[in-house]
Amino acid sequence: MAAEQLQDLFIGIAGLIGAGKTTLATSLGAHLELPVYFEPVQDNEYLADFYRDPKSYAFATQIYLLNRRFQQHQEIIWRGGGGVQDRTIYEDAVFAKTLVTQGLLEERDYRTYLDLFRHMSNFMCRPNLIVYLDLSPASSMARIQQRSRDVESGISMEYLAALHAEYERFIHDIARTVPVIRVSWEEYRDVEEMAGVIEREYLHGSFLRTVQWTPTG
Repeated sequence: MAAEQLQDLFIGIAGLIGAGKTTLATSLGAHLELPVYFEPVQDNEYLADFYRDPKSYAFATQIYLLNRRFQQHQEIIWRGGGGVQDRTIYEDAVFAKTLVTQGLLEERDYRTYLDLFRHMSNFMCRPNLIVYLDLSPASSMARIQQRSRDVESGISMEYLAALHAEYERFIHDIARTVPVIRVSWEEYRDVEEMAGVIEREYLHGSFLRTVQWTPTG
């Protein structure tokens, strides 16, 4: 029943590096018969240089990722129907802001990035919901080390902690306009269980908030 009701949803999977977004996106896509849009990692020609020399390649890497994810959004729009996206375009700003706070991206480059993002946002579609895989920086580091990608060998706990703090701010802000389902991801969940969680929390939940007040005059 969940698969039938979720087939038209655009679902974004968000979370720290190594959280398991790709695995969940792949499983959800197969389970719900939805196309999956993967994060551009394998063919990212800037990634190795960025991890080797973050300060020199931070801006170019962010622009590359923004461009690729914008292409994905255009495909989603023109294709129509639902889909599952492995990391949303909105999370790119999380990484960009973290790079600024770490002193790896200049403020003027960050302003240029944000201006470009705002112009692109006029031609993007928002996800129906975002599933946030909540993971501690320590668990993120453990999973990065477990999958042992050469380009990620230079990632530090300091960077992951800063990224996690920025993610918390991002989730708080994006939840004002896009429904967010936060799921503890210290332990992996079964795909059928996750489909059930999405169906229960999004399709059967209510995002309506009622405000009451007493007139003062």
